[in-house]
Parts: sequence; C-alpha cells; structure tokens
Amino acid sequence: MKLLVRNLARSMTEHDIRVLFSSHGTVTECSLVLDQNTGLSKGFAFVEMPDEQEAKAAITSLHMTNVAKSKIRVKIAEQR
Repeated sequence: MKLLVRNLARSMTEHDIRVLFSSHGTVTECSLVLDQNTGLSKGFAFVEMPDEQEAKAAITSLHMTNVAKSKIRVKIAEQR
C-alpha cells in the first residue's frame, strides 16, 4: 500500500522517514520529493508498505502527530 506523508519538516531525510514508518512494519520504498532546482525537500514523501494492515496501523498511529516540530499528515496515496 502506498502512503502519502505531508507536512514533513524540511530537515527530515528519507532515512528518517523510513525509520519512523519501519516501527509499524515493513517499508519497501521511501521517496522524499525534492525540489529540482535546489535539491531541498518539498515537505512530502511517499512510503510503500506491502502489508495493508501494517500500513493502516502506521496511518492510525502517525497521522496528525508531531515529528521534528511538524504535525505530519498520513493517508493512502491516490493512484494515478
């Protein structure tokens, strides 16, 4: 299940996000979206968790929690 994580602190790295979500289950992919011009974080990321129950547990546990002084939002990513 692919999750969208928004309102991330600009200082967070892909590793930080992977560690955060790994405490709720297996993370197969983590992609922090970067600005093409500056190379800096745009404040959101996609996290792929293969187990649907683990992904839903991560959403329940992490949505609207304070991480690195930012209240993050976590939801299922829309398919394109």
